[in-house]
Amino acid sequence: MDAILGYHLNPLTCGVAKFNLTLARRLGVPVHSAFDPAAARCARPLLSLKLSEFRPADAEALRRLLAAAPWRGSYALFLHDWGGTDLERALLAGARTVYAANAEMAAQLRALRPDVVEAWCPSTVLEPRRFAPRDLTVFSFGMAHKVRADHYGRLHALLEATGRSYCLYLSTALHEDTTLDGSFSAAFEELAGIFGPHVYFLGYLSDTAVHNYLLDTTFFAAFFDRGVRANNTTVNAAMQVGSVVVTNLDRWSPPAYAHGENLLDVARCAALPTDPAVLGPIGERARAIATGAVGWDALLRILAAPGPPRDPA
Repeated sequence: MDAILGYHLNPLTCGVAKFNLTLARRLGVPVHSAFDPAAARCARPLLSLKLSEFRPADAEALRRLLAAAPWRGSYALFLHDWGGTDLERALLAGARTVYAANAEMAAQLRALRPDVVEAWCPSTVLEPRRFAPRDLTVFSFGMAHKVRADHYGRLHALLEATGRSYCLYLSTALHEDTTLDGSFSAAFEELAGIFGPHVYFLGYLSDTAVHNYLLDTTFFAAFFDRGVRANNTTVNAAMQVGSVVVTNLDRWSPPAYAHGENLLDVARCAALPTDPAVLGPIGERARAIATGAVGWDALLRILAAPGPPRDPA
């Protein structure tokens, strides 16, 4: 077995991809997409697949690959589910060894492959790390494409300068029709390069989980391409619960946002405050702004007002 060939490769979004990565690490072999040119150099790969995940076009591409791949007739097959499709039957017929991921599947396959090997999928927790107690904790969440490594680098320097232990809890927000794709993996790796073992990836969190992290951490960090805006709901949500927000301001940021008063501008911050007697009032003033100047009641008053007269020109 000289490689694991799969379909989805992102372990953040796909259980089979996570299994394949864990297995490959233990075997000391690479993981490739079955469609990767590198797969053509394999002699005896293990195809670890869940055919129900394949898009129709990719299933057809796999069918063509089976007829032409250099490893045809010499591959092993690890099936994660069974639908009895023609493609699955072709995979089954061409494999030198077939592994079924559970007993039910093995029983279904024995009529076609009496030599099927009943297997299983062990734990695939890639980072079995406990949250270590830390003096200072930072929570951050947002879209991967908005990650500003320069500002996170500045935040890292400020945290280091405190001389206190710290960690960063990193989550992600998902927009409609988006996923935890490769862009988030790259963003997380970039932040891991800055914070090292001090960063924990939390994945996608519910509103309830976000609310609790906002309440329980020392700071909330969110950085933007140019500066925070009045419609950046992540910052508004953090301020509403009294979090001490570390962000970046510019001339288009809400006038009510004031460095050192109700949040911290990372570019102007000479040192991070760590005294609860200083942090507490900043959080309280943030709450007042989020429920007042940029709160729902103020917005409803604007929407209820008749508005300025329209210029006839």
